[in-house]
Amino acid sequence: MAERDRLATVAVVGVGLIGRSIAFALRAQGIRVLLSDSNRRAVDDAVRRGAGERLADTTSPADLSVIAVPPGAVPSTLRHAQSRRMAPVYTDVSGVKVAPVRAARALGCDLTAFVPGHPIAEETAPAHAARPDLFRGRGWVLCPQEDTRSDAVTLVRRLIELCGAIPVLMEADTHDRIAALISHVPYLVASALAGSLADAPPEVLWLGSAAGPDVTGPAAGDPAVGAEILSQNATWVSNVLSDIAANLVDVCAALQLAGAGDDSFLGDVAALLHRGHTGRRRLAGAERPHDEDGSEE
Repeated sequence: MAERDRLATVAVVGVGLIGRSIAFALRAQGIRVLLSDSNRRAVDDAVRRGAGERLADTTSPADLSVIAVPPGAVPSTLRHAQSRRMAPVYTDVSGVKVAPVRAARALGCDLTAFVPGHPIAEETAPAHAARPDLFRGRGWVLCPQEDTRSDAVTLVRRLIELCGAIPVLMEADTHDRIAALISHVPYLVASALAGSLADAPPEVLWLGSAAGPDVTGPAAGDPAVGAEILSQNATWVSNVLSDIAANLVDVCAALQLAGAGDDSFLGDVAALLHRGHTGRRRLAGAERPHDEDGSEE
């Protein structure tokens, strides 16, 4: 293995579901993992569960530092990690890329050593549900900037490989647009639907809980963290949400007319259902993307 690919020690800052799962995956590959979090009890729990050892002020620098905190905290956490020379290379795992990178640059962080990243995985489970195979076979987006060092990208790709994921390189703005479509807006829609059940009678809740696949699942996420992520990606979320809302308003009007005996606009309802069926079929049959050179990794 080339020296630039060497990963013997990784520092993970933030021991929630994603941070711990990365730690477990790396530990399973024989990598030494150093853990840090503003919540000391969370670190104690992660250490007790075998995710790694506590990162101390006297600990030697790691080969790579993973910033596993919400997007709004990425810039300051990165700056602090770089100021204490935690590692020569850094990456993050937040679900928004443009705003944190812009803020990190404004703070004076060294972005040549920072590779913005985002593993695409279930993020609503609690930290104790962390597991080493959370990222296996999943896409892991990397959004290097123009000034990001190539050796830093190489090292983070090595991290992704050790976690069993598939690296996908794209522009930060492209990532945020996609994240709005596949994650952030579904979270809002699920929350709106789940919110309609907040005051539902017990029999409705019982029947709903036994009805099969639960589309309200994303609403189980931490509301505070969710609101932060949505605000960090507000433009793309509002754009996608506006398109969906317009479709639903048209369908609502068509159904109101149908309820009054006018079926002339039911074709709008069928069109939406047909498009949804097509999108779902394409999603279920989605294939692994190709690398930049056109070959699968």
